[in-house]
Amino acid sequence: MLTARALSVVTATFLLAVPPPSALRAQVSSPGASNTVAVAAGQFPLPESLYYTIEWRLWYAGNARLTLRPGNDQHWQSDVHLESAGLVSKLYAINDNYVAQLDTTRFCADDTSFDAREGKVHKFTTVNYDYHRHQASYVERDMLKNTVLKTAQPEIPACVTDVIGGLMRLRTMHLEPGQSTQMPTSDGKKVVNVKIEAQERETIQTRLGKFQTVRYEANIFNGVLYKRNARMFVWLTDDPRRLPVQIRVRMQFVIGTITLTLDKEEHSDKAMAAIR
Repeated sequence: MLTARALSVVTATFLLAVPPPSALRAQVSSPGASNTVAVAAGQFPLPESLYYTIEWRLWYAGNARLTLRPGNDQHWQSDVHLESAGLVSKLYAINDNYVAQLDTTRFCADDTSFDAREGKVHKFTTVNYDYHRHQASYVERDMLKNTVLKTAQPEIPACVTDVIGGLMRLRTMHLEPGQSTQMPTSDGKKVVNVKIEAQERETIQTRLGKFQTVRYEANIFNGVLYKRNARMFVWLTDDPRRLPVQIRVRMQFVIGTITLTLDKEEHSDKAMAAIR
């Protein structure tokens, strides 16, 4: 069942462990670095659908789709769909859907929902971020037993993000290798500051071709937000699109490495059609 467990970690990685945005402006830490956030005008954000292949130790394990589209009342809506495939699906079927409502200025989280169908388990989790009360409301339910499993109401700052909004926010930033930032984020149960480091420029080869990227590491594991011993990396293209072409989690040797690689991208009208 090791493969099934590995793909379960992908769910936590992609939906719960993407680098978060700053509550205000990112405080960049490096000699001579500017404390401002650069936004690529006319490039991002725009409606889009990004499709990924998931590999575990070079084995095909599943697929993920990340979409962004205009929502209601000056919001963006981001959807993530993740499902297992092949042998993994036979051992431990996963079909997860995550939806986040994000504001259009800083990608602050307003509401999120997570419908997780994994093996014989079906859980539905909602989080509401109430900035007037400075409090989040977390509710996790067992849909099969119709019971509440867990609730939480942590205090939150003036702007906090879920992990998907964090990825969007990171794409508006241009941390150069050697720079880092501290950012607050919440999983709905607590709020922590996470260090994001821009490490190196690298060329990444995918089915779509070669991409010039910057590799970032989000220090969310090892007791920061999650107890698991692991390291998480994100590669964004070094251009105005700032596409997340690769996401990787390196865990203990027993589990190994899980990689999500961008296979297809759709923008504007095509993206909206795919979402519908």
